[in-house]
Amino acid sequence: MMDYLRGKKLSLSAILEINEKNISRTEEPIQSLSSVCWWFLQKIFRVNVTARDVSCTDNTAKKGNSAQDFDEDFNELWEAEASDDNINPLDLITALFLCSDGLLQQEMALKMSVCQFSVPLLLPNCDTQQCTLMLWALRDIVKSYRPHSLLESRGFEENSIVLLDLPMISFVRLGKISMSKSHILNQVFSNPQQYHDTFVHRNMKNGNISRKVSNGMVEISWYVPGGNSDIFTEPLAVANLRGDISCHHTGFKFLCQTSAAVFVFIDDFKENINLLKPQDSKAPLFLVCNSEEISITKNDFMNRIHDMKFNTNFIVMKAKQMNEAQFVDKLRSTIRQSVSSDCDKMSIEKMSAVARELQILVDEDNDLCQKANQKADAITASISDIPKYKQDQLPLQEDILKKLAKLEKEECRLKNAGTKNIQMYRSELNKNKQELRKQQVTKDITPAVKSFISGLSACKEERAYFLKWMRINLDNLSKKHVLILKEEYKTVCKKDVENKELILDLENQMSCSSLGIEHFLRELGQLYESAISIPEHPHSKQKMQMIKDLPKVCAEMMLEGFPLELVDGDASYVPLKWVSAVLNELHSMEQDLKIRVITVLGVQSTGKSTLLNTMFGVQFAVSSGRCTRGAFMLLVRVNEDFREQLGCDFIMVIDTEGLRSAELAQLADSYEHDNELATLLVGLSDLTIINIPMENSTEMQDILQIVIHAFLRMKEVDKKTHCLFVHQNVADVAAHDKNMRDRKILLDQLNTITQAAAKMEKGEDKKFTDIIEYSDKDNFYIPSLWQGSPPMAPVSADYSEAVVQIKKSIMDTMIDLKEKRPSQTVMGFHEWTTSLWQAVKYENLIFSFRNSIVAEAYSKLCEQYNKWDWDFRRTMREWMVKAENKVLNFGTMTQKSQPAENIENFLMKQKKEATDELVRAEQQLNDNLAKYFEKPEKHVYLVERYKQDFLNSIKSLRQETENKMMRRLEELQSIKKGRNKLEKIKENQAKMMKEKVSELLKKFRKSKNTFSDDQLDKKFEQMWNDVVNELPFRSIEEQNVSQDIYLMLHKDLENRGSLAMEILFINSKVFQAPQMDYDSTYVREMLIMINDCVDHEEDLSKNVELQTNLKIHICGIAAREFIQMHKDFIQNNDLLLCLEKDKDQSINEKFLKFITNHEKIAKDWIVAEIKTTFSEKYCGLSTLQIKCLEEIVWNIKTTIQEEMKKGNMREQNVHHFIDNIHKHLDDKLIISPDALNIVQTLNNATIEPFANWLKLYVVDMKQFLISEFQKDEDISAKLEKLPLKPQDELFSRVFGCGEMCPFCRVPCEAGGDKHETHHASIHRPEGIGQYRWETTDILCTEICSYLVASEVKFKNSKTNGEWVPYKEYRSIYPEWHIQADTSIKASDYWKYVFAQFNDRFAEEYCAKPAELPSDWLLLEKEDAMKCLDKEFKFTS
Repeated sequence: MMDYLRGKKLSLSAILEINEKNISRTEEPIQSLSSVCWWFLQKIFRVNVTARDVSCTDNTAKKGNSAQDFDEDFNELWEAEASDDNINPLDLITALFLCSDGLLQQEMALKMSVCQFSVPLLLPNCDTQQCTLMLWALRDIVKSYRPHSLLESRGFEENSIVLLDLPMISFVRLGKISMSKSHILNQVFSNPQQYHDTFVHRNMKNGNISRKVSNGMVEISWYVPGGNSDIFTEPLAVANLRGDISCHHTGFKFLCQTSAAVFVFIDDFKENINLLKPQDSKAPLFLVCNSEEISITKNDFMNRIHDMKFNTNFIVMKAKQMNEAQFVDKLRSTIRQSVSSDCDKMSIEKMSAVARELQILVDEDNDLCQKANQKADAITASISDIPKYKQDQLPLQEDILKKLAKLEKEECRLKNAGTKNIQMYRSELNKNKQELRKQQVTKDITPAVKSFISGLSACKEERAYFLKWMRINLDNLSKKHVLILKEEYKTVCKKDVENKELILDLENQMSCSSLGIEHFLRELGQLYESAISIPEHPHSKQKMQMIKDLPKVCAEMMLEGFPLELVDGDASYVPLKWVSAVLNELHSMEQDLKIRVITVLGVQSTGKSTLLNTMFGVQFAVSSGRCTRGAFMLLVRVNEDFREQLGCDFIMVIDTEGLRSAELAQLADSYEHDNELATLLVGLSDLTIINIPMENSTEMQDILQIVIHAFLRMKEVDKKTHCLFVHQNVADVAAHDKNMRDRKILLDQLNTITQAAAKMEKGEDKKFTDIIEYSDKDNFYIPSLWQGSPPMAPVSADYSEAVVQIKKSIMDTMIDLKEKRPSQTVMGFHEWTTSLWQAVKYENLIFSFRNSIVAEAYSKLCEQYNKWDWDFRRTMREWMVKAENKVLNFGTMTQKSQPAENIENFLMKQKKEATDELVRAEQQLNDNLAKYFEKPEKHVYLVERYKQDFLNSIKSLRQETENKMMRRLEELQSIKKGRNKLEKIKENQAKMMKEKVSELLKKFRKSKNTFSDDQLDKKFEQMWNDVVNELPFRSIEEQNVSQDIYLMLHKDLENRGSLAMEILFINSKVFQAPQMDYDSTYVREMLIMINDCVDHEEDLSKNVELQTNLKIHICGIAAREFIQMHKDFIQNNDLLLCLEKDKDQSINEKFLKFITNHEKIAKDWIVAEIKTTFSEKYCGLSTLQIKCLEEIVWNIKTTIQEEMKKGNMREQNVHHFIDNIHKHLDDKLIISPDALNIVQTLNNATIEPFANWLKLYVVDMKQFLISEFQKDEDISAKLEKLPLKPQDELFSRVFGCGEMCPFCRVPCEAGGDKHETHHASIHRPEGIGQYRWETTDILCTEICSYLVASEVKFKNSKTNGEWVPYKEYRSIYPEWHIQADTSIKASDYWKYVFAQFNDRFAEEYCAKPAELPSDWLLLEKEDAMKCLDKEFKFTS
């Protein structure tokens, strides 16, 4: 057996690994002893009481029916022996303990004790022939019991078994005996109706196989009373020495020195009887004999007893007529007498001294364990008053941390803001937070924390021992302290129930009396967070030297399987900086680490932690002496061979405190606490287990509602978790079928709750299965944990098997999940934790793009869509350019080569081609989008709900492009028809001109006079003017558009009365003199005009009051205008002010332009960038033009060359040659009809010289154009001449639709052109968008996201001056979606801009400057740039 297990010690992490074997639906046949060991460990860690029954499968083949076969079978049947392939369970246990490290030994002993198995007290080693006292292995065993002394008070005790002074009753044998000692012990210590095989005996499976390595082992078990039908009224220990004491003297001596009584089973009084000397034993010796099997006569027996000096009271004899039950009763009675109140009691810890005297090794004596013990004792030895100790040695938590947690939530939720300015209030809260952080930073690191850091900084093995010692010591202290307080609490509640203050004080003390490793780690977290929060503080720098490596240490602890606190249950707080630092270190250690997250939720004390412990073999705290709250995360490693199939490297298991706890029920925020916890953990999980007590889920209604709210909120970010319902304590095998109706009712209830929750979340009507993955097969029924009544009941095998089936189902779900969405990375989990906790703090749980993972996924989708969009537009543009060329070239060839069709038919063909091309391009876009969502791209599933928006954008893009193309083709048809008409006119005029010229030439030829060149020119000019005057059209005259508009406006107003005309006149003067200063004559002139108007109105002239009010009203309006006029004049003309203003005028103007006209400033910026790019030496616009020119020239020359190669040039004339060239170039080049007509005169020329000449001319033309391009670099002029403006195209690609928020003027960020609503992730302070408070005229500092979640109202021209609640903004602006989220603050960038230009904004908007929070004024330019980098990945 040892051959299978020698070598490296087995470790706990190796046993807990998830592999294909331990989750397979069917157990494979066990073929080898190594497999026996493996399956024993697997079952014991599942606390399965059948673990010791594991054995190799019998592979003996059935034989034939011949006579010879029959004889062989009969002989085997008659002489059958135990198979050599199997092993005695005691040998298996001994070997495994010998081959395991200390931590695994401790876990094995604990699990065996829970199964009510005996565990090794003295472990023999067949190699060294020495025994080891397993003190360390038993340290973790805790027993709860109710001695009869506490029956009346219904109290109980809970203690570590190694520290408890108990009477130990030991059982040994001398020689061979007829009775099975272990079987008798099982009967003696099993309660009525609850027999259990605590000790392995010969009648158990494989118990009859001869032992090879376990002889000499002393097993120990405990009997603890429960208060009802107890065999023994007080707890006691039971030891059982395996093997003959004649061979194991040391073990026997140890028991004689440490036991309250030693019972010796003996039948053979002939040999080794001298070993039994009562005087040599500290413990009384009792002889247990079978009268029928004693090896000597009755008289010899009496004489031998007399010689041995045994009293008959110390002899337990099974008489001949006594059955087994009577004998067991007799033995029990003797044991009761032996454990009287004055018997010897000894703890296992005290036994270690005896063991050392007898040269027995003690497992705790190894160096690593002792060093760790000393370090742990240095911390815990001085603890007497836990609350005071926490206050003195762990000062950074408790009140300070609770205040910090409250401030963080208040900073987000603003519940107590009242009428205060929100930004000022937030600034005040932030200041208070910083003060608390300063308090933390200035506190010195306490001696206890320094010692704890020292313990963590040791090597991996010593650290593991140190943490275990710390947990054991702290648990023992907490149990003792809490039990004392509970007894005091009971007494007060009975005798002084009216003393509310004392009762409340005791309740608070019990709540504060929990002390565990998590409190020390929490202190380290706060040390780290406070130092990181105020890095410039001198204390921070000192502390960082000591704690800088702690995140790495904690990451290593997580990889080793140690649970780390995620949620501080005492303060309802996630130490985000600390958790982030640990996860970052974890990521650094395991770069590509992938995890799946499993969480369990349920009401308090329904066995959640026990369920996880049984399922994964881990050890979350389940002790009643502890009051731990919050959530803990633990990593369970997946075997390398199974990682690809499961799709992850680790399973992260998160255990939570119970919801609806009685302790929290009286607190005002208990529901809020449960809600926060459930929402956070559901959001982080891939699979959530809902733990329900019994079949009936009535008690879970509130919890289910919390969970459904959480599920709904997760749906908002497309994170669809899987849900399992585990119904505890349902033993009926037909439970699944019987409860079918109940499950239907449950689903109906869930649907009802979901609909109600959806309304509360203001979402659409949903069913439960719309938001989570759930089916009827996701319900599991598991029986009670215990097989009988605790504390002596073992764990039910059915419970263990049921939990294993749930685990297997979970793993199947994980395998299926791999196809639906990828597992999380550590950094992905970090991002989710950060985003979810932020959302929980703000009580806003619709995350939209505040979650950076979703934002990144959406951004990538937009980026990809923009590429496809550009490809589509470019393809259609290239097609359109070719089509334009074809249309404009239509009809310019000779009649012979011209197709026999008109322009209308030709255009119809082009339109059909355009439609076909659009269909192909649109289909390509749709295919690209579909493939994108099918790819295993990380986080693609998170933006699945935006797919339809992009499909709509594709349709819109195709429709928009089609409309443009069709309009352009129609325009081209009109242009072409116009050109044809013009060509005819030109042709006619050319004929007439030719005739006139011919007549003039004839006239000159006939004349006998000689004409000079000047005379000829004058005659020709005169003739030309005469011809032109005869043409039917004139040149276009330039119009005075401004004057025309003014005259039209004048004509429109002249019938409206003189007053309107006077106003028009005044306005015309104002527009003409914008730089004028105020003058009193303006008021006089205005009053004269009013008086004139009043005099002409009879009703007004008689009503003095009305006249006065009218003048006051008009002068009031005028006063504001004149004041502004005067201010503007001063600002524009005062020398000092102008000089001062020039410092930041241009910057402010840029901001104003950007805010008020985002599209123009963006396009101007794009044009400037284009100019900059094409102004560079090697990337000038001329370079691009030359490149295009070279392509055109190459096409022309190639076409000429191909025509020359055809060989039929003699048969063609110039017309045909040119037509053929034109035909090949009609989609690449537009050739003027005039140019074609010119060559008609050369129709009879030889083609080859013409072609060569043409090629030379093309080369000359190229050189000429290149020189023109190089000397004309007016980029602006060239851009203006382009039919397709690059700035417009780039704007639509980069800056989206161009729409701006109606309140703060932030641009829309939605991808695609046809999104249903506009949205932006971060809005600006509304004062930047000109909004101000009406009563004070002060610019507003709040942002839209906060205001639409508040009770504030707004009004503007769109609301017709009526007040509208911000919450109802969509009634005015339905096309905008502004996230109602008080969590979103103004970005540091816009805070900085607002602070820098507050007065300028106010002046520009005719408002009063905003009242800015003090922290806004402290922001520097570097802070603004960091903000840009963080929000938009922008680097200055």
